[in-house]
Amino acid sequence: MQLKPQQKIVLIYMAVAVIWIFFSDALVATLFDEPGVISAQLYKGLMFVLVTGVLLYFLVDRHISIIEKAHEDLIASYEQTILGWVQVMDLRHKETKDHAVRVAMMAAELARLSGVPKKSLEEVRRGAVLHDIGKIGIPDSILTKPGKLDVREWEQMKKHPVIAYELLSSINYLKPLADIPYCHHEKWDGSGYPRGLKGNEIPLTARIFAVVDVWEALISPRVYRPAWSEEDTLRHIASQSGSHFDPEIVRIFLDNFELLKKTVPLEPIQEPGQVPMSGE
Repeated sequence: MQLKPQQKIVLIYMAVAVIWIFFSDALVATLFDEPGVISAQLYKGLMFVLVTGVLLYFLVDRHISIIEKAHEDLIASYEQTILGWVQVMDLRHKETKDHAVRVAMMAAELARLSGVPKKSLEEVRRGAVLHDIGKIGIPDSILTKPGKLDVREWEQMKKHPVIAYELLSSINYLKPLADIPYCHHEKWDGSGYPRGLKGNEIPLTARIFAVVDVWEALISPRVYRPAWSEEDTLRHIASQSGSHFDPEIVRIFLDNFELLKKTVPLEPIQEPGQVPMSGE
């Protein structure tokens, strides 16, 4: 059983106090030959330690409860900030909010199946929700353009992972969430952006998220194309193993696809389209 901080503090206090009383009384016993008085002093000292130990426990427990409540409130405010940012994106780009929530749920489950420690799964979920937060710096004329982006527009769009990194890395609490927003457009063969990372240079969580992101993007309709069928989408993901995606993550995704699908309500599948040109 793991002790609470207040229990550890009280036990340490009582251990030190009892040791002090024992040795100080032993010293007194060598100097004075009054057993009755010494025993009374010993019992009185032990009782004092017991009473003050109990009092110390309740005082520490009360203050720790206050600190824990303040921490919970702070975490809740951070969560509201994250959701607020997603809502801001939703106001500009109507498909973003639902997309972010869906991929966050599936990415967390795929991360669990891929061996990501349980304590890190919440970071995966939050990072996934914020994966496109960098698009807040992309002009509406590019973000919602119904057709293919030209070269200049595409170069502008490719800046959104860097914008996301600069935004998140400046906030200590959000900095651990930056891997997915910064690196989810990197590709296993090094042909991705913004840094051209290759293979295991790409953070594991970003490699996991990339598969889920492409899956959800392809089966959902976009302003520039209809949705793909489930069969075509799975075939495309399998074909990109070793080029776009980490082969091991693709294997885990395909082997556990039916389970992963149950983690999130998916939109109705429409007719197949073409590979999205915006890099989703």
